[in-house]
Amino acid sequence: MAVNYTGTWDMISNVNFEGYMIALGIDFATRKVAALLKPQKVIKQDGDQFIIRTLTSFRNYEIAFQVGEEYKEVTKGMDNRICKSVVNWENDKLVCVQRGEKRNRSWTHWIQGNELHLELTCEDQVCKQVYKRTLSVFPLKFSYPCQIMCYDFFLNANFQMRI
Repeated sequence: MAVNYTGTWDMISNVNFEGYMIALGIDFATRKVAALLKPQKVIKQDGDQFIIRTLTSFRNYEIAFQVGEEYKEVTKGMDNRICKSVVNWENDKLVCVQRGEKRNRSWTHWIQGNELHLELTCEDQVCKQVYKRTLSVFPLKFSYPCQIMCYDFFLNANFQMRI
């Protein structure tokens, strides 16, 4: 494992999201709202430990997992299902298999250059999303302790800092 996924990523393309959401059983109104959104992903990686936040103006979603360990995932805010998920490395790709009510459900993340790719699968539908790395605020140097505290508050409260 040589790749580091840590960073902030903005969506630049989203192919067949509608078909994927239909396969998940997401209602019409939610699909129409979700199709208009341009999510931002904030990924924190510490070795094989991950926190992935998907942030939108409509709903936010967060998963935390250890690569290679099965965990219970509640897809609250998405299709509201409970599934057993396990993420493994396949070379530099993160591959998640989800077992639950829907068959053939999975996702795969990988990085190519400055882009994060996400392939979502449910039943016979495949959605392909691409995200571009945004300018990270982590390298900024803070002059005063209150700046660090305020930044940490906004980051943990799911606020988005734009430069």
